[in-house]
Parts: sequence; C-alpha cells; structure tokens
Amino acid sequence: MKSEKVTSGDERRRWYDDACGTALALELLGERWSLLVLRELMFGPRRFGELRAELTGISANVLTQRLAGLESAGLVARRKLPPPASVQVYELTEWGYETEAVMQAMGRWATRSPLHDPTLPFSPASAMLSLRTMIDRVKAADMAMTLGFRLGEDRFRATLAEGALTIARADPVDVDVLIDTDPTTLAIWIYAKRPMAAAEAEGTLRVTGNRAAALRFAALFALPRKVGEASVADAALPGLTERR
Repeated sequence: MKSEKVTSGDERRRWYDDACGTALALELLGERWSLLVLRELMFGPRRFGELRAELTGISANVLTQRLAGLESAGLVARRKLPPPASVQVYELTEWGYETEAVMQAMGRWATRSPLHDPTLPFSPASAMLSLRTMIDRVKAADMAMTLGFRLGEDRFRATLAEGALTIARADPVDVDVLIDTDPTTLAIWIYAKRPMAAAEAEGTLRVTGNRAAALRFAALFALPRKVGEASVADAALPGLTERR
C-alpha cells in the first residue's frame, strides 16, 4: 500500500493498488470520522457548526478535511440556503444517501460485539438511523402510524407503513405519537426495555398521543445476541453446544 501526503481534497490519501470494491470503499470512506459525517447528514442538510457539535471530539480542521474529501469523492455537496438564512450547508448527494445501507450492515454486525454499549451518548441522527436499522420488519409489516421525535433541538417526523420506517428532519406535527426525550434515554427505553412509565416519572421521557401505539412501536426493536452468548435453548440443555 502506498501512502501519499495530503495536499488537496482532490488527491487520494491512500491507495491500495487493489481492484476489489471493498478496497475502493475504504479509499472513499475509510478515513476516521468520514462515515460519521455522512451519518449526521443522512436526514438532511447541516451547517458546519451543527456537524461539529454532534461529532464529539472532532476538530474544526479535521472536519474541514473530511468534508472536502467527501465532496471530492462525490458523496457530499455544498450549497447556500436562500434568504433569510443565507448560510452554507452540507448535504448528501444521491450517491451519498446510498451509504445508509453500508452503515446499517455495519451497525447490525457491530452490535453483536460484547463491547457494544447502547447506554453511551450518541447523536440524534445516530438514534434515528439506529431505529431504521434495527426495526423488525416482519413484526412491523401490519402496523401503520406516524411518530414525532423531539431530541433536544432536533426534530424528526417518522412514518411506519408496510414494515418500512421513513424518517426526515421536520416538525413533528399531526402525528399519532410524540416522543420528547434525549437520544440516550430513547435507546435505553427502546433497547434495554426500560418501562416507559419509569422514564416518564424520572422526567427524561415524555410520550403524548396514542400511548398504546408507542408501546407497540418500542416492541419492534431488539439488539441481537452477542457473539459467544449462549441462547436460551443452549442454557436449558447443558452439553448441547459441545455435542454439535
């Protein structure tokens, strides 16, 4: 593998000399923070300051470099919002949006690791992408509802229909269920199955609208069994694993 000094956003930082598509994917997305920048743009345009605020630990210089590289690769585009905003925003290109499938596959794979901790802080965009990734489409096939999420300053509107969950940054108006919380509390309720009433009593979660629908929605999600973790069947039948 050859290494090259970065002199402009148009130059390749690394080259694997390998025709494999995986090698090229790493060339396009393998830099630290690159996929997380794309994740933050998955639900609509964001300003530079908004991206930096959600990517805890990234410096302004590194974010500038990653945005330039992703723009050069054709995954991100810049545009200026019309008045009265008149600010520059970054957004995904059509090809950039296709990276959601990559993130979902990686997310489902990585959550099987014993090192995965769903109680750690993460961004509103990451929380929404998690829901789109981990929903049980079979269980959701016959369900239909609209949901709104207020996660701090971020607003999302979701539609569940025919097993698919679509989410966009938008004011959560005219929804069946409105969920007002923070990303970590949402994850603990959804994945750790903390009772909704307990979080509400604590003041970290507020659910309005169709509460029965909210409970049905929360039941659509579960983290996969960890690698090396015995199943219920294995635990009930000692020695079964050894005989396989």
